[in-house]
Amino acid sequence: RICLFIPYLTNCVLYTYLSFVLLPFNHTLQPMALFLPLLILLFVSLTNGQGNPPSPGYNPSSMVQTVPFDQAYRNLWGPQNQRFDQTSLTIWLDKSSGSGFKSIKSYKSGYFGAAVKLHPGYTAGVITSFYLSNNEDHQGNHDEVDIEFLGTTPDKPYTLQTNVYIRGSGDGNIIGREQKFHLWFDPTKDFHQYAMLWTPNEIIFFVDDVPIRRYPRKSDTTFPLRPMYMYGSIWDASSWATENGRYKANYGYQPFVGRYNNFKIKGCATDSQPTCQPPSGSPTTTGGLSRQQLVAMQWVQRNYKVYDYCSDPKRDHRQTPEC
Repeated sequence: RICLFIPYLTNCVLYTYLSFVLLPFNHTLQPMALFLPLLILLFVSLTNGQGNPPSPGYNPSSMVQTVPFDQAYRNLWGPQNQRFDQTSLTIWLDKSSGSGFKSIKSYKSGYFGAAVKLHPGYTAGVITSFYLSNNEDHQGNHDEVDIEFLGTTPDKPYTLQTNVYIRGSGDGNIIGREQKFHLWFDPTKDFHQYAMLWTPNEIIFFVDDVPIRRYPRKSDTTFPLRPMYMYGSIWDASSWATENGRYKANYGYQPFVGRYNNFKIKGCATDSQPTCQPPSGSPTTTGGLSRQQLVAMQWVQRNYKVYDYCSDPKRDHRQTPEC
């Protein structure tokens, strides 16, 4: 029965061998049978501290069709630093400019994803992003849901920052709700799928279909409810991106390149009918995450989360009552 709860076949086979082959023929080992399940689970815990996360058992990206970039997005700024072909988009930052793109439609909920390959080497100060925002419609008190890759120095890994703003602003009064992660792979070696699911009840962030963060709607004042567009960009954020601004963008390493493909959008556009429902992020249609998805998310948070605003003693948590 324990094999049903062990996601790694090697460990399961080991347990089966010990339980059904070795123990019946060695009575001196039979007292260990009471403790063997705990020992096996401990072994699994220790060996899975690194490597890939447990399977979430469900792939929400497979439920959403890939859409060509030019059918869902358009250039927003820096067209000279943007190149599009049939399947992928390349944007880059150099001393003259960065680049960004924006969805053609605005949405009130939905699944938004893309595969991204990041620039290797020295990328301090550079942010490559994929995010929801209504900043153009509500300047000074906008909402935002972020996936941001914070550039780094060659000896340190990229940081994936997830963030949620509610009626925030860029004037110093913004209240971020950041959780930051390192990744269990090198995001510069290949494309990996990153996505967010925004529903009326929750926001879930995914990496290769593994949920890494769930932000539930606990009140209307701590949850984004107004329509947003989907954006992507690469830009210079030297003042804060890498170790709070300690390391700046160095244009001796330019251009800094972000590559995107496998764009996925499925949701309720702003002008859709009130009966429209966004996709589900789990095997059920009731929202939330399955037990197997929760196990995978907890593994990521336990092993790769490096910052949580709710645990930061320097933050004024009266401003973040959801904590």
